Amino acid sequence: QVQLVESGGGSVQAGGSLRLSCAASGSIASIKTMAWYRQAPGKQRELVATITSSSSTRYADSVSGRFTISRDNAKNTVYLQMNGLKPEDTAVYYCNADVVRYSGTSYDYWGQGTQVTVSS
Repeated sequence: QVQLVESGGGSVQAGGSLRLSCAASGSIASIKTMAWYRQAPGKQRELVATITSSSSTRYADSVSGRFTISRDNAKNTVYLQMNGLKPEDTAVYYCNADVVRYSGTSYDYWGQGTQVTVSS
């Protein structure tokens, strides 16, 4: 089995920074793309950023220039550095990983979510 455990959420004032972490553990041969999503109250879950195994990144327009996604392949961990936070960034943030298991099959796994609250 594979688990994704997130940490680093919290409450900050507008303009502040937070760093989210997500560590994957379990039966993992390798991890392909890792990503962060978020879901605000009453809204659909949306993609925030992705990073491939070779560290190629993509960002939602709403966070480009403020957020940075990175990963440590040796630790099976993905990070999201969030700077210049705005009240509209308030959401539950979820990490996602496309995990290749030792059997050779790939599965999509999700973390439990971590709350980020930005006050004005």
